[in-house]
Amino acid sequence: MATTVITTAEPVLVSDAAPRVLDALPAYGFTTAAYVVAAVLFILSLGGLSGQESAKRAVWYGIVGMALAVLATIFGPGAGNWLVTLIMIVIGGAGGWVLATRVQMTEMPQLIAAMHSLVGLAAVFIGLNAQIELGRVLRARADGVADAFHGFAAVLAHKTPAELAMLKVEVGLGVFIGAVTFTGSIVAFGKLAGKIDGKPKKLPGGHMLNLGAALLSLLLLVLYCAGWGPAMLWLLGIALIACFIGWHLIMGIGGADMPVVVSLPNSYSGWAAAAIGFTLGNDLLIVTGALVGSSGAILSYIMCRAMNRSFISVILGGFGGTTGPAMEIAGEQIAIDAEGVAAALNDADSIVIVPGYGMAVAQAQQAVSELTRKLREAGKNVRFAIHPVAGRLPGHMNVLLAEARVPYDIVLEMDEINEDFPSTDVVIVIGSNDIVNPAAQEDPNSPIAGMPVLEVWKAKHVFVSKRGQGTGYSGIENPLFYKENTRMFYGDARKSVDALLPLID
Repeated sequence: MATTVITTAEPVLVSDAAPRVLDALPAYGFTTAAYVVAAVLFILSLGGLSGQESAKRAVWYGIVGMALAVLATIFGPGAGNWLVTLIMIVIGGAGGWVLATRVQMTEMPQLIAAMHSLVGLAAVFIGLNAQIELGRVLRARADGVADAFHGFAAVLAHKTPAELAMLKVEVGLGVFIGAVTFTGSIVAFGKLAGKIDGKPKKLPGGHMLNLGAALLSLLLLVLYCAGWGPAMLWLLGIALIACFIGWHLIMGIGGADMPVVVSLPNSYSGWAAAAIGFTLGNDLLIVTGALVGSSGAILSYIMCRAMNRSFISVILGGFGGTTGPAMEIAGEQIAIDAEGVAAALNDADSIVIVPGYGMAVAQAQQAVSELTRKLREAGKNVRFAIHPVAGRLPGHMNVLLAEARVPYDIVLEMDEINEDFPSTDVVIVIGSNDIVNPAAQEDPNSPIAGMPVLEVWKAKHVFVSKRGQGTGYSGIENPLFYKENTRMFYGDARKSVDALLPLID
């Protein structure tokens, strides 16, 4: 093969394939520049989502960044299969549009879990495909066949043995993390959607079984990377074992702790995407995966702090269960009608509203916003108390209240308002259960023992709006409902709040 050297600012070695390489340089430059801009937009998006006022702008940063990343990838160097690409974009875009228009806010947690499962599945498929292409390249090298590969196989054909060894590590880890994310997210979806029992369940052996499966996966990874035996068989074995680990880990988490699980597969999916990026040599995918993985891990840590849980116990699974017989509850639940609640509100000076998942299900946020407006116009000091895991998704209640145009400055986090309950005249709990459960402090055998909760029972009057006498998502009985200063305001949350509106002076 003829070789010449072209003198530029730096020497460039060019073969008789040089025209194709030089023609591709502008495309590489455009793609790299687009990836840098997209990465900056993703960082701005994550930063903006930390505040309610900047969240809408942050979402647009993310939309523009993703659109730019997709276009740069489609029209970048090495792209092809235009018909297949177009079909996949149409199918994915149509599916996303349908989901976005049909899914309610109450279904967002399980939707997010389902999306995470797709990321994990993509990581597994890409890893398996990488091994298939690698096998083709290695067989061609062994047979002394001339290099005539295209696309990803052409990239593999130019890698050194050391680079191929590193690629195998990346593929193995990507398949493992992706498979854990896939099945773990499916179980999380099932629990959040109520299709799988929310109680923690583990096979005999518990953590030791998970440890044994992880060690077996490590052994298969060593065999795969060392090239001993059938590589595809070892890779499939890693995928199957990792699928079991993901299923077993999330099945071992109780319903009271499921909000934490939403952020955990989020982190897993990010690391799976980063592994895919290393495999494909896509810098933006590496950066984006690292952003998602690290932010998901940080969010999981914050949620664990809010739940008073160990971060390690979340990663290993198997928390949220009981340790002994639950505390017996004495007394009875006393009901009250709209006139009684309205009378207390009209007499009160300080009012705190605690929203929960029941408010989201009843879509009562607009009625609650109107009630807040009327109470404030009457000179009442009205505030909202938000628990970090209220609902089934971090920030769930904040989004609903913002949608209903509740002022940001009266929406307070648990740490900001908990000490004010003793001086509060009336607390209205709308569709909340576990986050206002005094058993977290009073019953050491409770599944939520030690979890910080909103201490609403310390207020003068507590009114709980809920459909009936059933327990919450975690299945735990709530002693709050039996306390002397608590009255049960039964009925659909939106209808109940609507009934209060004409009674407020």
